[in-house]
Amino acid sequence: MAAAALLVAAPPPSKAKPFQFTPNSPKFTQNKNLKNGFFPKGKLSNTKRAAAPIASLSANPPPENGKASRSGGIWLSDVAVRRRRSVYWGREWNSLDVATLGVVVVMHLLCFWAPLTFNRNAVMVALGLYIMTGLFGITLSFHRNLSHRSFKLPKWLEYFFAYCGVQALQGNPIDWVSTHRYHHQFCDSEKDPHSPVEGFWFSHMSWLFDTKAIAQRCGETSNVGDLDKQPFYKFLQTTYVFHPIALGALLYALGGFPYIVWGMVGGNACIWRRLA
Repeated sequence: MAAAALLVAAPPPSKAKPFQFTPNSPKFTQNKNLKNGFFPKGKLSNTKRAAAPIASLSANPPPENGKASRSGGIWLSDVAVRRRRSVYWGREWNSLDVATLGVVVVMHLLCFWAPLTFNRNAVMVALGLYIMTGLFGITLSFHRNLSHRSFKLPKWLEYFFAYCGVQALQGNPIDWVSTHRYHHQFCDSEKDPHSPVEGFWFSHMSWLFDTKAIAQRCGETSNVGDLDKQPFYKFLQTTYVFHPIALGALLYALGGFPYIVWGMVGGNACIWRRLA
């Protein structure tokens, strides 16, 4: 997911202090240049788990033998790949991993039907859904409004844009925001949920298919207390799968298979490529 990196160099390991991801933390004090600051005070629950400091890759200490362990690099990048995570082989897949992989594969296969189902109305539906689910749903709502609290919206409008984001097939707001906040907290370190130090493909998309990895690295979604206490977001979390299915059924009723291919598949595929 595309996001502006917040890289903060950590002190040497011997002097590093645990970093707590809370609104009052010195790393996330209120931004005076923003009307509402980075996070409004009191909106996040206190994290139960003490996290490691945010660190850039260059701040990670070398091994004790003094030789940096590397598994290559990433083209056009100065990131050193420390180890390549095996996502597809040698581990147990849970049902969510399988379902996520299935959705990604099916969505891309259906794109081959786009030339055969082309019509002007279907393209307009794709454009409209791209704007509503991608720009308003993911970029404006999930990313800027919910993850970073860059601005405030009337609650009804906040909920409307968040629901648009649900239809982008990127998960429910609570899980999406939690992952993104952890990404900024541990950016480009080994605790980053989609860290480049484990290889290009892992950071690009393979992390999506290993849903246990985030909990193993960062803990549970304890950094989204501001969303977790709102019934609307809990409802979306528990009923998430039904909402894209309902949209698909509505599109099929309105325009048949072309609306599915262009509206739901084509629009969301463009969003995925834009955010990758």
